[in-house]
Amino acid sequence: MSIARTANQEVTEEDRLRADLYNFLGLLLAGPPDGLLLAQVGGLSGDKSDLGQAIVRLADCAKTSSPKDVEREFNKLFIGLGRGELLPYASYYLTGFLNEKPLATLRQDLRARGLSRSPNVFEPEDNIASLMEVMGALIVGRFGEPAPLEDQRTFFNRHIAPWAGHFFADLETAKSAMFYAAVGSVGRAFVEIEREGFRLTSE
Repeated sequence: MSIARTANQEVTEEDRLRADLYNFLGLLLAGPPDGLLLAQVGGLSGDKSDLGQAIVRLADCAKTSSPKDVEREFNKLFIGLGRGELLPYASYYLTGFLNEKPLATLRQDLRARGLSRSPNVFEPEDNIASLMEVMGALIVGRFGEPAPLEDQRTFFNRHIAPWAGHFFADLETAKSAMFYAAVGSVGRAFVEIEREGFRLTSE
């Protein structure tokens, strides 16, 4: 994603942590981690919450995985021969087909925010990695001013909530997944927290 604006609005520490987790998930889902990132993941720790325990499991998986192992796993899950085990796109999850109305709606919403796909990116914008990146960017204002909570809620409820939890649950149980099954657990737990948080702030 690209835009030509600068951000100057304060962002709370809680929101920075939320954005960091969105960006972290987006990074892991955009491509397999290299050795440095895998080592960083292995150094993570968590608390006794569902999300914290999912992070602990992910760290444990990272410690016992090599970059080549994770790359093979990523390819089986998302690339494969012709297609991977999972298709991580909103259009597919919501309609059963790629490049359908959910993608068109997303593109309209991104254009309204002054966002566009980078010229060197060929994945459709409704890829789960791209949506994680956009959500993180909206929170901290990486492409402009930080988005108000209402705008964050609208984007999340329209483009992430209807399908991301289902995708992450599928990733948890995918036959080719080990490291990425743990990524799925982190994503599912985080999406549930965000969904509930947005629900409470709308009341």
